[in-house]
Amino acid sequence: MTTTTLAAVAGSFGRDVEDNLAAIAHHVAAARERGVSLLALPEACLGGYLSVLGRGRDGSHDEAPESLPPAMDVDGPELRRVSALARDMTLVVGFCELDGPDRYNSAAVVTGDGVLHVHRKVHQPLGEDLHYLAGDRFRAVDTPVGRLGTLICYDKAFPESARALALDGAEVVTCISAWPASRTATAGDVAEDRWRHRFDLFDRARALENQVVWVSANQTGTFGSLRFVGNAKVVGPGGDVRAETGTGAGMAVAEVDLAAELDTARRAMFHLRDRRPETYDALEAARA
Repeated sequence: MTTTTLAAVAGSFGRDVEDNLAAIAHHVAAARERGVSLLALPEACLGGYLSVLGRGRDGSHDEAPESLPPAMDVDGPELRRVSALARDMTLVVGFCELDGPDRYNSAAVVTGDGVLHVHRKVHQPLGEDLHYLAGDRFRAVDTPVGRLGTLICYDKAFPESARALALDGAEVVTCISAWPASRTATAGDVAEDRWRHRFDLFDRARALENQVVWVSANQTGTFGSLRFVGNAKVVGPGGDVRAETGTGAGMAVAEVDLAAELDTARRAMFHLRDRRPETYDALEAARA
């Protein structure tokens, strides 16, 4: 049996990039002590998320430009420092990517050899579109821990996102988030929050329907007007939660025999094999 140790962080990351890098170094060191090979950190763990969210598509927003996350080049010093921390580990980190004049909410897959892949968030909740351009593709990448797909937060609410990665051969999908609690009908206890429930439901459903191992990281605490739900976790290909943090800060760690578990799951049920894409394509064509 060959096992791989996977982990996801629930933690608070704000605007101070040096503090963020120190926190990442702490999490990497703790993960390395536990033999972790893949560590997912939250969305925007380098520079923090937006401090408010809403009123997007109509062109109005009250986030001041000077309060936005710092934009970073993929080949810039911040990700080089993350690569130096990673060494033989594979890390997934969230950052505001600068590409010429354009900004993206992005996730980088990083090892000691550098940045292997960048995913740009495709699905944008209200408000993000005023500050970031949307990504336009989903692609898995080969890494030291196997073929890996990456999503960011709201991406996981759309079944097509994870399915595209599974069809591209992903064995593991990391979804890094800054997923907040509901701002209407707010629960006093974030553990009882309805958006926290949805966060967990999406994690389990996406793992089960695509028969992949799912590694979900999230922000915790508060930032601006947002309160995050935490609940980092590792989910098996049957939708079973192997490790989770709850709503507080922490690290969910699970040891998984990827080859054996994926083989077992995909021999018992055939969610990918039994697809009928010709019927789905016909529906899309009829709506066009």
